[in-house]
Amino acid sequence: MDKLEYTALNQTVHRCVLPNGLSIYVDVRPEYGKQFAFFATRYGGMDLRFRGEDGEWLDTPAGVAHFLEHKTFDTEDGSALQRMAANGTDPNAFTSSAITGYYFDGVRGFEENLRMLLSFVSVPWFTPASVDKEQGIIGQEIRMCEDDPNDEAYYRLLEAMYVNHPVRNRVAGTVESISRITADTLYQCHQAFYRPGNMVLCAAGNIDPHRVVDIAREVLPAEHSTATAADHGQPEPKWVGEKLTRKTMPVSIPLFTLGFKGSPAAKGEGLRQRLVAELVCDVLFSTSAPLYNRLYEQGLLNSSFGSFYSSGPDCAFIVAEGESRNPEQVRREVLAEASRLGREGIAPELWERLKKAAYGTMVRHLNSMEDTCIELAEAHFNGEDYLSFPQIFQSIELADGETLLREWCVEERTALSVIDPED
Repeated sequence: MDKLEYTALNQTVHRCVLPNGLSIYVDVRPEYGKQFAFFATRYGGMDLRFRGEDGEWLDTPAGVAHFLEHKTFDTEDGSALQRMAANGTDPNAFTSSAITGYYFDGVRGFEENLRMLLSFVSVPWFTPASVDKEQGIIGQEIRMCEDDPNDEAYYRLLEAMYVNHPVRNRVAGTVESISRITADTLYQCHQAFYRPGNMVLCAAGNIDPHRVVDIAREVLPAEHSTATAADHGQPEPKWVGEKLTRKTMPVSIPLFTLGFKGSPAAKGEGLRQRLVAELVCDVLFSTSAPLYNRLYEQGLLNSSFGSFYSSGPDCAFIVAEGESRNPEQVRREVLAEASRLGREGIAPELWERLKKAAYGTMVRHLNSMEDTCIELAEAHFNGEDYLSFPQIFQSIELADGETLLREWCVEERTALSVIDPED
């Protein structure tokens, strides 16, 4: 087991790769009373097409990864969720476009709960009857999301921005798509993606890293496995598919989501691109930004306004969202400001101030075992080391932000999704 020392952060992480291909990261924190474990697979809502055991490409309905997350808690002995909760821990899971993760935290029974976590995630158990029942439950969840104006604005934005890439599909799928999911579909997808060589285990707290490795060896399959090849569609054009999409819903004021379609990061450059893009978000959209304050004073924005960067295999984008009585004017103002900054440059003092604040925020997030483990896992899947961010911050220059502004924040790469009041 390797011991990785991060002196700039005063952090130590133990790392190990098992013969079966599973990567393990353990962040030992003797001063913490709780323990946290995160077991994730590189399989998410965008992975709809993959190569099967026979070498043939398989197409699956939208929503399978999320559906599988729900059903993975089922075991032949009952619900693993209930058993772990009864053992003094708080288990949960999530599915994003790129990964599915299962986790728990608690103050006792860590080793027993870790065994249960690794066991139910790696040993699937589905029946046609339970799958049929889950279709009704998830169908209700999907309808609730479709009734949520924020969710609807976001997914309509992705559909407008992307022409071919499956990130445009809703992670939970649609009522129609999940109706085509069967127990056999779930077994096929589990066999393809829930392999140790396609997974990572991250744990943190007052725990023995060698015991984490021993339990993983004991519970998980011993044979080596590698990742399944996934197909994310035809090459994606640089420009957005649609520049504007609108829908009426019961909202009191127009709600908007503004997206900038970026370029996928080069291999090993994902974390660096994320940090640059998040700084550009701050330059344009934070409360310290001149643009935000001007639009706020003009009544074009309110305190609901915010922004973020997101990425996945073969895709990356920036999103700004909020409420405005004139979303199209907000888009024009944002593009004009981005163009001005691209020509005249970002004020160096603003850039350095935002850069220091962003670095401080990331350091503070390390206090959260959950945040640290999830970040370690996501960086691992990208072939990167999340805790190297201090060195990456040092390498980022003002010109990096200005280049991204000039390339991404242009009209051809911008899409606007608006939810208008019904009346």
